[in-house]
Amino acid sequence: MKRIVLLRLGHRPERDKRITTHVGLTARLLGAEGMLLASDDPGIVQTLEDVVRRWGGNFYVKNNVNFKQEIREWKDAGGKVCHLSMYGVNLPGVTDELKSCDRLMIVVGAEKVPPEIYQLADWNVAVGSQPHSEVAAIAITMDRIADGEPLEREFPDAELTIVPAERGKHVIENTRD
Repeated sequence: MKRIVLLRLGHRPERDKRITTHVGLTARLLGAEGMLLASDDPGIVQTLEDVVRRWGGNFYVKNNVNFKQEIREWKDAGGKVCHLSMYGVNLPGVTDELKSCDRLMIVVGAEKVPPEIYQLADWNVAVGSQPHSEVAAIAITMDRIADGEPLEREFPDAELTIVPAERGKHVIENTRD
């Protein structure tokens, strides 16, 4: 089974709360096992843990990590690192390589990314060579490298489940045994 983890760099707590939350939500939806936050923001952790509690799955968030240590440990365990940016090789040119990884760390920044990230990454990948949102970059990348259809994934132990419907909102409250 493919393991994907997201490393979020440069989160500015007063400015980036919504974007970092959306980065985590998008990664969770599309199959990441967790998010490593290279900043101290317990509010982000609480928000994402509450989503997991209500909507299911096993997504985790580690707060205030040392990005260099996390990358080193990931690579020492046989993982590869993909830094998403607007600079680097174009995503279509490396999609097959990324798909073949059993352990993939996806790195996205907020503000200026430390220069050493470009050296530590196995791939620096441009998701379009234009300014864009890191949420969009994660969504496009994870959709392209997914095993199966990521939008049909089921989340175990959900308190709430949405029932697809042409119109209206249909939500089931699941009971736990």
